[in-house]
Amino acid sequence: MFVKQLYTGCISEAAYYIESNGEAAIIDPLRDVEEYIQLAAERNAKIKYVFETHFHADFVSGHLDLSKKTGAPIIYGPTTVCDYPVTVAKDGEKFQLGAVEIEAMHTPGHTMESTCYLLRDENEKPTCVFTGDTLFVGDVGRPDLLGTTMTKEELASHMYDSLNTKIKTLEDGVIVYPAHGPGSSCGKNLGPETFSTIGEQKKTNYALQEMTREKFITSVTEGLGAPPQYFPLNVQINKNGYSSLDVVVEKAMRKLSAEAFKSETNKDVIVLDTRKNIDFEIGFVPGSINIGLDGRFAEWVGTLLDINKPVLLVTDPGMEKESVVRMSRVGYDNVIGYLDGGFKSWKNAGLHFDIIISVDADELALDYAHEKKLLVLDVRKQTEFDAAHVNGATNLPLGDLEKTLDELDKDDRLYVHCLSGYRSVIASSILRKNGFLNVKNVYGGFKAIEKTNLPLVSQILNKNPESVKLN
Repeated sequence: MFVKQLYTGCISEAAYYIESNGEAAIIDPLRDVEEYIQLAAERNAKIKYVFETHFHADFVSGHLDLSKKTGAPIIYGPTTVCDYPVTVAKDGEKFQLGAVEIEAMHTPGHTMESTCYLLRDENEKPTCVFTGDTLFVGDVGRPDLLGTTMTKEELASHMYDSLNTKIKTLEDGVIVYPAHGPGSSCGKNLGPETFSTIGEQKKTNYALQEMTREKFITSVTEGLGAPPQYFPLNVQINKNGYSSLDVVVEKAMRKLSAEAFKSETNKDVIVLDTRKNIDFEIGFVPGSINIGLDGRFAEWVGTLLDINKPVLLVTDPGMEKESVVRMSRVGYDNVIGYLDGGFKSWKNAGLHFDIIISVDADELALDYAHEKKLLVLDVRKQTEFDAAHVNGATNLPLGDLEKTLDELDKDDRLYVHCLSGYRSVIASSILRKNGFLNVKNVYGGFKAIEKTNLPLVSQILNKNPESVKLN
């Protein structure tokens, strides 16, 4: 028996490869499925099943393409209804894979079709459980993603039953393999590890402690922020089906000269620049939004961009396909071309370009003491801002920035920061695109600001933040 976790850090997603006696199963595959096919080929195995733990909200699964390319059936849990052929497993149904068994355990709560898969070894001993978004390390799946279909309290009540009657009855030594790790928005506060054991989670996971149903419902529903805008869109894509990734990539791989690219930008399109922020800030196509491939790229694409608008890409040469594939992981299939030769070709053509001015935190500290109309714009999450921020700063979290621009004055000198710099350059590009000219990005973000003499305050330490200084 062979089990491998295939973890993709930029979207905090874990797929799984299971193999026994030349037969393999894939659980929760990403949309770009070649890695699974190649792994099976390298190990002289045939992919027999594609298991899905639920309809994912945070990424588009690769189940359809993988099934078409391998002939393996798609397995979902009880109550599943979708627009393509699948095998709907019964609760407790077992699937033979070589000399091992995979048992479907229906665990509604995150969604109603949510199902865990228990792997039994050659001796029928339970060895690991693939928990999807039912159980994470240190957390459980959020119960608020079904909108008007069911309330979060109703789903949390189902989760209570699933954890107590299914998950907690497993032996302590059973390995827990969840669908997500730290950084995922599918839970409130996932732990730093990507796997654990049932015994360890019984000790440390708040949701597995003994408590009444009422207390459990309160615990898992309080403190939930709004899910990213692309979550319900991805659920529908996973339910309804989608175009083959091969087709999406072929359509996107349209080379455009600098002049042709410039002509296309006059249409109602999004210009997305996927280079590193340090390269973007020194020169970019006017109106571009920078979301670098070196960060949580797909998540921010899904959070910030309109899924229905055509996209033009500016990338480092050779990274065009990578950008398209990673966008497709969250259902963004509308790339219509890219700037041939990257930004260098735009510059060589003598076309006008924009820049972002960046300053060190020390320069911000000097200007903070002397400049009028200076505004420190903190684009971190509300929870980060509440923990500590520059006295007098305005908090407009990046995910909501474009919807809240009317709260800013274009005459203000904006000094934009996040925690370390990735989000603040994205924010600065959005501001420039929307006509804010007095924008400076702060190198190093709040990590650098903390080392200066700027006055910092906390809304956690004191309800009157102006009275508390942390520096």
